Amino acid sequence: MPDLQQQIVLVTGATSGIGQVTATELARMGAHVVILARNAAKARTTQQEIKAAAGHDRVDVLLADLADLGQVRRAAAEFSARYPRLDVLVNNAGLIFGAERQLSPDGNELGLATNHLGPFLLTALLFDKLRASPAARVVNLASMAYRVAKPDLADIQSERHYGAMRVYGNTKLYNIMFTQELARRLRAHSITNVTTNAVHPGVVATSFGDSAGGWLGKLTALARPFMISVEKGAETSIFLASAPEAAAVSGGFFDKKKAVAVKSSFNTEANARQLWQLSEQLTGVAFLD
Repeated sequence: MPDLQQQIVLVTGATSGIGQVTATELARMGAHVVILARNAAKARTTQQEIKAAAGHDRVDVLLADLADLGQVRRAAAEFSARYPRLDVLVNNAGLIFGAERQLSPDGNELGLATNHLGPFLLTALLFDKLRASPAARVVNLASMAYRVAKPDLADIQSERHYGAMRVYGNTKLYNIMFTQELARRLRAHSITNVTTNAVHPGVVATSFGDSAGGWLGKLTALARPFMISVEKGAETSIFLASAPEAAAVSGGFFDKKKAVAVKSSFNTEANARQLWQLSEQLTGVAFLD
């Protein structure tokens, strides 16, 4: 087990499922863990559970809904004021939404806001703190669901074509493309102390599909007994966040702790650059340009 005594780790979506397991295991390795969560009561309960499991009190809470860019900015400012650096950022939070298209407080499609724009903004705002680490890692939770993606950057808000699974697949592909483009930009800027990788956790038995409701929620509930455990699903995130052998790898998409190819004709450098530029416009932040 790696010794993370000197590490400051931020995990989003850490009050349940893969995020909670990831945060708990990294705390067990000695890391000072900060959990970012939407719900204050759930966050307090999770904080106490992680402290008990880890055997130390270095577990803190930041409150923010990633879909609300103002809350992301506030949480990033709080983190920057409280901590000298960030050694590991795990962008774990992600949801699938319902049959009706919904908007975030900023007017963005809710799935895009939660799964892509929020993590993009958080990473951008904490980038200086990542740079302050001797060896920082950014781990982005994606999914093989990228295979059902039908992205159209001219309709990134899904105003013309909305479907819950389509948006989820699109945003998971965006997570991968963001990871790869971030890795390219880090190399272009000769930044060697920050790495980034994306993860497919497997088909995991969590409650995340419940928010979809309707037939998708029912299908998720029916399939749950055949899914892998959250502990198994968190293994690759934990590996990329902590394993010495993963320290030098950047820009990969990992499944079962191994890098795998991304099979999508949309996943080109030109599209990744355009996605990055759109993300900067929609979040009002620019970094690594």
